[in-house]
Amino acid sequence: MGSDRRRAGDAGRAADIRVVIIGGGGTGAAILHDLTLRGFACTMVERGELTSGTTGRHHGQLHSGARYAVGDEEIARECMDEVRILGRIAPESIEMNYGLFLALSENDVTYGDTFQEACSAAGIPNRRLSIEEALRHEPAINPQAHFAVLVPDGTLDAYRLPLQFFATAVANGADVRSFTEVLSVESSGVAATGVTVIDYRTRRKERVPADVVINAAGPWGGQVAGRAGIDLPITPAPGTMVAVKGRLCNMVVSHLHPPGDGDIVVPQRRLSVVGTTQWETDDPDRIRTPEGDIRSLIRRGGELVPTLADAEFHAAWTAARPLAGRSSAGGRALSRDLEVYAHAADGLDNFYSVIGGKATVLRAMGQAVSDILCSDLDLNLPCTTATTPLLSHRHYFRRAS
Repeated sequence: MGSDRRRAGDAGRAADIRVVIIGGGGTGAAILHDLTLRGFACTMVERGELTSGTTGRHHGQLHSGARYAVGDEEIARECMDEVRILGRIAPESIEMNYGLFLALSENDVTYGDTFQEACSAAGIPNRRLSIEEALRHEPAINPQAHFAVLVPDGTLDAYRLPLQFFATAVANGADVRSFTEVLSVESSGVAATGVTVIDYRTRRKERVPADVVINAAGPWGGQVAGRAGIDLPITPAPGTMVAVKGRLCNMVVSHLHPPGDGDIVVPQRRLSVVGTTQWETDDPDRIRTPEGDIRSLIRRGGELVPTLADAEFHAAWTAARPLAGRSSAGGRALSRDLEVYAHAADGLDNFYSVIGGKATVLRAMGQAVSDILCSDLDLNLPCTTATTPLLSHRHYFRRAS
């Protein structure tokens, strides 16, 4: 009974705590949803349309974690856990079409045992198939491959999934403001007191008061932190993706080797997407898609799915990943894991920055940030997002109409 009374009292306290979340991508959506469910008064601001940054530009792979299993068992296990959770709370935005990792060279053959052992250690189901068996599952793959490993990869809709988080958060009282950019983070002493924003639709500036400010601006997080006078260790790492016309394969097809460029083909509706390359930039607003990347991705994608090499080109685009830390080696050495920075050490007690993560683990990222905030505020408010079904993405537009 004492614990129940404490929790009820903490829920009342949370309702009086105003949280401003900066960034309308998947990370911001998951944090907004989680904190709103815990009872906080939340406002989210996004300088463009929702998901118009990195979130809306990835290739949409639902990672079983197999890609990361050799290098990071913890991330791999988390991916597998979140695939199962998303299947329960957001089935309309995912497609469990499974994946094949192809061994194309003798080095890949050697790597295969290490790969399968790492997948098993991380709790990821995996099964080696002869190339004849694999071709029965997926006739489009390279018939010259030595063998394939079957894993529970899938695809997700990069727009609809975060919109399900937004729709549910708004239904629970959150305020979402798109086309609204943060100009400055206001503070008094060692505490953030709000943000000054401009609404680009009305050209009106406004101060939004806050008791907590969370910087979830992705690769633009360093710029946002700079508006609070904070130097944030972040590496914006752009990568190119190419889409060709035609759903050339129904499964996600990957190269069985340590993660590199152009080693994944993802089916998305009536397209096939090849990803990705990686380099670094100082300004994610000034990135261009290199012609050489397009040619390289099509060539490498064709090694996995031969018909891709001659397929009709549809589009190429580039998105910047927000990697935690600083790198001078293209960013591949930096972890994809989530990092949460509480900036009390930088002189601002209630300002937080969130870097890294992956679309597959959006929900877990929201929980991690919200758990840290509740701990810092001494609030006993457990996470319920793993068992709360999300509203359809369509509810977001019904609410707006």
